[in-house]
This record gives sequence, structure tokens and C-alpha cells, in this order.
Amino acid sequence: MSDVKQQADIGLVGLAVMGQNLVLNMNDHGFTVAVYNRTVSKVDDFLAGPAKDTQVIGCHDLATFVATLKRPRRVMLMVKAGPVVDIFIEQLIPYLEHGDIIIDGGNSLYNDSDRRTYELHQKGILFIGSGVSGGEEGARHGPSIMPGGNHAAWPAVKPIFQAIAAQVDNEPCCDWVGNDGAGHYVKMVHNGIEYGDMQLICEAYQLMREGLGMSGDEIQAVFTEWNEGVLDSYLIEITRDILAIKEEDGSLLIDKILDKAGQKGTGKWTGMNALDLGIPLTLIGEAVFARCLSARKDERVVASKILPKLASEFTGDRGEMVDAIRDALYASKIISYAQGYMLMREAAETYGWELNYGGIAMMWRGGCIIRSQFLANIREAFDKQPDLQNLLLDDFFIKAITEALPGWRKAVGTTISLGVPSPAFSSALSFYDGYRSERLPANLLQAQRDYFGAHTYERVDKPAGEFFHTNWTGRGGDISATNYDV
Repeated sequence: MSDVKQQADIGLVGLAVMGQNLVLNMNDHGFTVAVYNRTVSKVDDFLAGPAKDTQVIGCHDLATFVATLKRPRRVMLMVKAGPVVDIFIEQLIPYLEHGDIIIDGGNSLYNDSDRRTYELHQKGILFIGSGVSGGEEGARHGPSIMPGGNHAAWPAVKPIFQAIAAQVDNEPCCDWVGNDGAGHYVKMVHNGIEYGDMQLICEAYQLMREGLGMSGDEIQAVFTEWNEGVLDSYLIEITRDILAIKEEDGSLLIDKILDKAGQKGTGKWTGMNALDLGIPLTLIGEAVFARCLSARKDERVVASKILPKLASEFTGDRGEMVDAIRDALYASKIISYAQGYMLMREAAETYGWELNYGGIAMMWRGGCIIRSQFLANIREAFDKQPDLQNLLLDDFFIKAITEALPGWRKAVGTTISLGVPSPAFSSALSFYDGYRSERLPANLLQAQRDYFGAHTYERVDKPAGEFFHTNWTGRGGDISATNYDV
């Protein structure tokens, strides 16, 4: 392939929606992009359609594709996460040379990016595992990009990524996250927070629709108002737009959509990792479980005809309750981010990453699904105190939670009395009450564990780290079980 001119700045494999739009975005910013797809007809269709009259170079085989790239060769994979990524990496390696770069832009599990960074480094190839958020629109006009992996690759990729990323206050929503799987880890947490945000909005919608008996138009007006205040965000904005769409007969489209939610696994990964690291990611966990419950539609239909509701009807001031729901949504959203940042802090310590928490908030301010107004406040919190233990301890968020707390409690109490499920609202409030409690009933729990399993306990009147066992029944011995962390 020596006669192939090396002219492309970057190559992209995988011409699904995200891949195509990233290519067009790169082209708009003056980069020449070579493209390849396993189904080669998609290459021709792309060049004849969306990429017509661009500088995009279509390739029908990997050898030509790689030969078209300037050195160091930069190859971005936008393919299905999992084994498919490894298959393409194996196919690319024979054509690559020392110092060339492979970028995985899919929703890969961070452990896979850890492994790929190491394995490719052994072969002299540099790897970047990068989260890309923003969906089709973000990819086309400016996504949030979260790169990690082998830092030696970053200088060669940085000009492209920061050019095509969303820009907020003249700053790109893209910067180096950390080594190995750090980029995909931060994207995983982003997606977990996204699960939480979406569930919170859905609970607000259901409480207004079923609990307060509001019409779709009335709820749409509420979301329109909310998008102008502290809740201003992409997800509130699209909810406002969704609730405005009607069928030809004037009925709401939203009422025709089946209430069975799908998921691709990133929220589940976030919850599983939180359990591994011992972080109480309660809200995101409930958001994942809410999707699982929604999927059991047939069972719910049967149960709805059998199980009693035994709940009251709403009789209060509807306007005041809508304000309370707003406060619950805002406060719970803060909890979701606080828990996500708790998880990232623990992961950084466990996996040896140096994460820039304010910088991560900046990367999420534009282009991504969870972009919202108060991400600027998160950045300010970490700029003031880089070692901030928890967002809830920052002055801005203390004030925000304090002001929202009465409405938050009122809204959660109302969901209970009306029989409207609110797992995310409720778990967020329970977490808050647990986090602010100097003393929790874990003393009783430890006594129970020691009673049945001789697992020992510490005492408040003795030095930390000194463990005790009680012969609770008088029949047991003085031998205790080996201590272990739960």
C-alpha cells in the first residue's frame, strides 16, 4: 500500500449514528478523516449521503484505511462495547507501528480499558479509552469527551478532541481525565448520574400526573418554567419538549408510549462498582431497580387488579405542592451528584488515579446528557477546596439543601400518602438524613452480628480499632470470628 497517500488526520471505524456525526464534526473543524465500516456498503452510503462534498476519505479495507493515516496514526473505534472492540484491535495491530494510537470511544467498561492500555503498551501501541456523551446531537455539534488511558497519546489527540468538543465560556468540555480506565470510569459515573436524573424527573412527572391529577399541558408548562430556574438542564429541556408533542387527534404522544424502560448496563455497572468500593450510591441504585421493575409490565398489570392501594386523595394546594416537587427534584439531584463524586473519590484512591473533580464538572457543563446549571457550582466548590470530602459540605450546596428541605420532605410524604412510588426521591432523602446523623443504629447491627456470628464490635468508650466479643447467650465461648469489612 506504499502508493496510498498519508493524508488523513484521524481514522474512525464504525459508521453508526455516533460515528457518522463525530466524523462530520471533525470535518467541520478542518480535520481530514478516513472512515471504515465492517459492512463496507455503509462507507459508500455515508460518502454519497451525509458526507457528500466533504473531505472524508472512504476505505473498503483496513490496510488501505491505516495506510491513509498520518503518523502517528490515530484510529478511533466507535463500535459496540465488549468483544467487538478487542476483535477490531486485533485486526488493526498488524498494520500499526510503534507509537500509533487506538482510541475506544464507545461505552466500554473501565476494567477493559485498564487491560487494553496495558496490553497495547506491551506492543508499543498507545491506547485511549474515552467516554463520549451527548448522543447524536452532541456528537454532531459538540460532545462532552472524557479521555483516559496512556497519557503519552494525549498530545497527539488533544487538538482534535478539544476542537470538536462542546465549548462553555470558551473552554472545551474535554480534558485529560487520568491513566488506564479513568476516562471510561468517569463516563460510567456520568451515566449512573444520568440514570438518577431521569428517574427523578419521571417521579416528579408521575406525582403531578397521577397524584395531583394535572393534565399533560399543565405539566408541560411546569417543566417550561423549571427550565428557566435552578433546574435548568438538558434533561428538563427535553422533557418539556416531549410533553408538547401530540398525536393527530390531539392526544399526548407520551400517553401512548409503553411504560417499560430499557437499559444498556452502564447504570448497573456504576451500582455494582459502588458495592465493590463500599459507597452508598443509593439513588442511582434505585434508578436502576426502577427500570427493572418497569420491565415487569405483565406482572404489574396483574398486581394492579389484586393489591389494594389504600391511599388518600390529594386535597391540598396544588401550586404549593408543585413548588414542593421542584424542591424535591432539586435537592435529590444534588444528592445524586454528591454520591457520584463520593464514588469517584473512592475510585481514585483505590485505583491510583489523580482525578480533577472540578475539571470533570467542567467537562459535563456542555455537550453531555447531564449538563445542567449547577455544574458550575460544583466546579467552584472544588476550586475553593480541592480536597472537599463531599459536595454536601460546600457552602453553596448546604444553603441549597437547607432551602429545599421543607418542600422535599413534604413531597416525599405526599407520595407515600397518595400511593405514588418515589424510590429515587425517598432514597435521596433517606441518604441525606443518614449522612447528617452523628449516630446510626449500626450499633445494634454490630451487636446482632456478634450475637450470631461472633464478628466482634468496637466500643465508643475504647480506642478505635480495638475489638470486643460478648458471650450473649452464656452458652458460647470467647472465640470470635476473623474480622472482615462489609
